[in-house]
Amino acid sequence: MANFDIDLLERQVDGLIRLCQRLQEENASLRVRQEVLMTERGELIEKNEQARSRVEAMLSRLRAMEESL
Repeated sequence: MANFDIDLLERQVDGLIRLCQRLQEENASLRVRQEVLMTERGELIEKNEQARSRVEAMLSRLRAMEESL
C-alpha cells in the first residue's frame, strides 16, 4: 500500500514538474511576443504621428492657397 502511495505521489510530482516546465516555456514565449508587439506598437504610433503631421501640413498649405485666392 505504501509503495502504491509513493508511486502515485511520484507520478503526480512528475506531472507537476512537466506542467511547470511547459508553463515556463509558454511564459517565455509570451514575453518575447509581448516585446515584439510593443515594438510594433511603437513603430505604428510613430508612423501615425508622421502621417498626422503631413496631413496637418497639407491642410495648412491648402488653407493658405485658399486665402490667397
